[in-house]
Amino acid sequence: MRLIFLGPPGAGKGTQAKLLTDKHGIPQLSTGDMLRAAVAAGTDVGRRAKAVMDAGQLVSDAIVNEIVSDRIDSPDCAKGFILDGYPRTVPQAEALDSILAGKGIALDAVIELKVDEEALVRRMENRVAETIAAGGSVRSDDNPEAFKRRLAEYREKTAPLSSYYALTGKLKTVDGMANVDAVTAEIDGILERA
Repeated sequence: MRLIFLGPPGAGKGTQAKLLTDKHGIPQLSTGDMLRAAVAAGTDVGRRAKAVMDAGQLVSDAIVNEIVSDRIDSPDCAKGFILDGYPRTVPQAEALDSILAGKGIALDAVIELKVDEEALVRRMENRVAETIAAGGSVRSDDNPEAFKRRLAEYREKTAPLSSYYALTGKLKTVDGMANVDAVTAEIDGILERA
């Protein structure tokens, strides 16, 4: 089972990916985690990524694509994987298509969690208030303005992936505003048909 989860920040991609990981024993591949692992392992691409990050620059698509390609070759990905946060742009999606074709594998589905962005902002504000009330600490980017900037960046750079994957017939949409169990059931139905 090879999947991509799409949806704006806070849509529930991580929650659903964790549930599928637990149920099917396939890893959730996050770009940030893959970058950190490559740097920690001291691989050639990890050393190149570290040099870029140490210089305060963004890691190029070429490096990210190479890290994803290497990670997909790992033994724990033999039964499949869930990509969360990659691809972020149409050029990355095109690169992923080439990577997968070169390995003789294909995606089973691209699942997009559709959500109401205003409701997401309210959810985030409630989560922050609950965390503070419980005495917890809040991430610096967990505030309405930062969250709105993240949503705008998603709309600009990542939302075009919906159209890209719709043309391939792989895109399946799920109501991300439903409760967790309902979203899980809808995803399970999609995967049974895939």
